Amino acid sequence: MVRTKKTDRELPEVNFSDYGDVRYLHLGTEWVQGSMLLDAPFDIELEYVQRMMAWLLFVEPSSVSRRHAMQLGLGAASLTKFCRKKLRMKTTAIELNPQVVAACRLWFKLPPDDARLQVVLGDAAEVAQHPHWQGTVDALQVDLYDHEAAAPVLDSEDFYADCRRLLTGDGCMTVNLFGRSSSFERSLEKIAGAFGAAAVWAFKPTREGNTVVLALRTPRVARRAELAARAETIQTLWHLPAPKWLRVFKPLQS
Repeated sequence: MVRTKKTDRELPEVNFSDYGDVRYLHLGTEWVQGSMLLDAPFDIELEYVQRMMAWLLFVEPSSVSRRHAMQLGLGAASLTKFCRKKLRMKTTAIELNPQVVAACRLWFKLPPDDARLQVVLGDAAEVAQHPHWQGTVDALQVDLYDHEAAAPVLDSEDFYADCRRLLTGDGCMTVNLFGRSSSFERSLEKIAGAFGAAAVWAFKPTREGNTVVLALRTPRVARRAELAARAETIQTLWHLPAPKWLRVFKPLQS
């Protein structure tokens, strides 16, 4: 997803490739923007995308279906489909490129909008600043890259402060940090500047180099035994490898 408003002619071409039982989304380059298991289109295939669900560790599982998830950047719609279908959440996705939305509906099994799903064509920066959404999002998932995938398109402390204002009191943001030109340390400083260091957790990078950072709207103490028990519940209910997360996931301030 790109930040600046562009005409359809200026937006990158959207295409896909199949390799074995996996379909990949591309924006006119070899960089993977998302994926889907052809035999299980509502599961999450990529490891870093699974980690974007780590906010589940910080909420009561029985409350999940009553919560609101928002994705900034649709990608191949893995998070959007999972939140709506598997978690049965109210789900909103923000995407600037209409071709990406069309591709997700044609090739990646994204359902039409309904009572639980709304896909909004728009600029993530503007949405993050809009009063309409402030204080309404329980799980904010930020994955904003253009066709070159060199660095996050939106990565300022002001932007992360806007993201914090979107969250409910016990809401949580997860962010994918990746790219040749990105700096994990600088991005982490900006997130900590917006949320406070006590509210921030981070995974170790995946083999592919994606680092997922989590920030809580309201810092809270999370005991390892409590997280371990919740991780087992997440794995049982939704088949996400949450117990493995805890081996590579720690608070910024320990």
